[in-house]
Amino acid sequence: MAKEEAQINIIAHGSRFEGKVTSPGSLRVDGQLNGDVSLTGDLVIGANGEITGNVEAQTVTVGGKVTGNITAKAKLVLENKAKIKGDIRAAKLVIDEGAVFDGKCDMSGEKRPDQKSELFR
Repeated sequence: MAKEEAQINIIAHGSRFEGKVTSPGSLRVDGQLNGDVSLTGDLVIGANGEITGNVEAQTVTVGGKVTGNITAKAKLVLENKAKIKGDIRAAKLVIDEGAVFDGKCDMSGEKRPDQKSELFR
């Protein structure tokens, strides 16, 4: 069987979607989404994008607004106009100046208790 191409789904600017989204691919949201998102790929929320619901993906990049909890298995990027109201969990976190985050942060990731932080090496 040939390797399947990566799926990229888009909710365009001006579009509104309500319901749970699950996909083995990636998603870009430039419109409004009211519901939970669960992806095995990546999630990009554009500057005009809004999600009200919990989010789980490999890498999550937020340029717009999220009201709900975010779980990024690999990395979470909050761009300068991002507004997050909810808890975040990510192995790696990048926050640009100007981003607003209101919630708790867990970066425990997959580290073993005996591993030392890069900061102390």
